[in-house]
Amino acid sequence: MPAYARALLPVLARIRRHRVFTIVLTAAAALRVVTMLGYPPARMYWYDSFAYLHNAVHLRPEQGLHPIGYPLLLRALLPFHSVELVVVLQHAMGLATGVVVHAALRGRGLPGWAAVAASAPVLFDASFLRLEHAVVSDTLFILLVVAATALLVRRPVPSARAAVTAGLLLAGAALTRTVALPLILLVLLLLAVRRVPWRRLAALALAGLLPVAAYAAWYGGVHGRFGVGGTDGVALWARTMTFADCAVIRPPTDLAPLCPNGTVLDAAGEYVWAKDSSLNRLPGGHVALNDRARAFALRAVAAQPLDYLREVVKDTALAFAWTPVAHPARTVPAFGFALGTWSLPADQPLVEQVRREYDPDLTAMRSVRPYADLLIAYQYPAYLRGPLLAAILLLGALGALRRPRRTAALPWAVAVTLLVAPVAVLDFDHRYVLPVVPVACLAAGLAFAPPPRRAAVRRARELPRAEPVG
Repeated sequence: MPAYARALLPVLARIRRHRVFTIVLTAAAALRVVTMLGYPPARMYWYDSFAYLHNAVHLRPEQGLHPIGYPLLLRALLPFHSVELVVVLQHAMGLATGVVVHAALRGRGLPGWAAVAASAPVLFDASFLRLEHAVVSDTLFILLVVAATALLVRRPVPSARAAVTAGLLLAGAALTRTVALPLILLVLLLLAVRRVPWRRLAALALAGLLPVAAYAAWYGGVHGRFGVGGTDGVALWARTMTFADCAVIRPPTDLAPLCPNGTVLDAAGEYVWAKDSSLNRLPGGHVALNDRARAFALRAVAAQPLDYLREVVKDTALAFAWTPVAHPARTVPAFGFALGTWSLPADQPLVEQVRREYDPDLTAMRSVRPYADLLIAYQYPAYLRGPLLAAILLLGALGALRRPRRTAALPWAVAVTLLVAPVAVLDFDHRYVLPVVPVACLAAGLAFAPPPRRAAVRRARELPRAEPVG
């Protein structure tokens, strides 16, 4: 038998062993090809996409909401000067996320059908197709978090190599979206409860925190302040604008101008950009006002903790609606595939610069029939309804409670943190719910995982027998 044929034998054996998932993965890949054909070249967000692409060309810590992780990926693709290639890679990342979920659950002894069911939302939900087709950091973030979580649940006690790799992946997630920063500490706490040896905890902590600290030092060298961003206080201030009462807060004179000024908007995040909000009427800009905004927000939360909690619970509950809620009202929620052309924003100053420096062929996204028609029809049934997400989270919670020393607790806690944290520090967004889905599915699957010894026996029985070579 030729050498190349012998090299293919393990691959073919794995495909035979997971033939159902191979078919499912092929169908998911076909959907992503249809998305590329139906909506060329890519979906561009007004601020985020152009800021990311600009930062990829001029690599330096940004003072806004975006750390360096996603721009580093875009920088690696810069020689190709194509946003279409960016979204091709992101569609591949979406497929890889489904593979990671499936492999993790099969490794813990779940039957094939259960592992396929757990990976199906990330592979087939139309919201993921749209997200992967946009020049934003979310797809990279999801893959990093899911891969880190899967590594830590492969065994009751992760190996030293798995701990270090998971720490690096979580560091990458934190440097892609800062909402992942608490995940490093959360994972360390949960592993300590599982009585993981302290050396492995230390290895994970160092691998997770050292890259973040290095970036914070770089940020400090550029901007004069140790940190990973310069508008966290503005975000938290916006969160408080839906409930703040300065008669209760009694802010000092220097913070009083940040009180609500009568401008009423339908979502907390809108206060960050609204020209009439109290913060945007002050001189200096977001970065200069960030410390004052944070000081006001912390006073507001301390003075009105129940009001703050009520707003967080109310907005988090939007994730569980049967029909997706437009929040804010100007946005398109989950059902976003449509016919038309989406012009590049005329009021975005970075558009022409991005064209010159990153992709000279960048054009407005447009729909192409009949591929767009297929996706428009597909998106309505292919959407994970809110009550189904609640049921998945409930299954994970039951598994964590039923087996407190088992591994379902870790992905469930990660999922809940990813669900609540963005709302707690800024606002609800349907984009921010999507990272919850694959981790919650992982937790729900682990709730039914057999004990490790039984899982090992099941894996051994499923291994293909050696075939004669000739």
